[in-house]
Amino acid sequence: MNLRGRNKVSPEFSMSSMTDIVFLLLVFFLLTSPSITPEALDLLLPSAGGKTQTQGKVTVSISKDGVFYVDATQATEEDLETRILSVLLGKEKPTIMLRSDKDAAVSHSVRVMDIANRNKIQIVLAVKNN
Repeated sequence: MNLRGRNKVSPEFSMSSMTDIVFLLLVFFLLTSPSITPEALDLLLPSAGGKTQTQGKVTVSISKDGVFYVDATQATEEDLETRILSVLLGKEKPTIMLRSDKDAAVSHSVRVMDIANRNKIQIVLAVKNN
């Protein structure tokens, strides 16, 4: 009498289903990874070791009321340009550091920028560090 069962289980393992899953995961990650950061640019930025020093500098401050100060002395809007030019007279690299109150009108800052542009003076906008 033959008592052996007809359903024999093969001890071999089929890798075809495992390779299908790995291939599908690979395709999924390849398709979705560029969409994570499309605007990112891989740039090598220069580093700076010390502070920037400007030799010919004048500070122009604008209060929220629109009052101009040239190096801590009050100036009117009419004589602002002459005061700035007198301080920067004979300087090697003339620079204006613009310190404007956040509630000051933008037109006051634009006036100082226009003075700098007409006289070919470099301008730096001072901001508060967070």
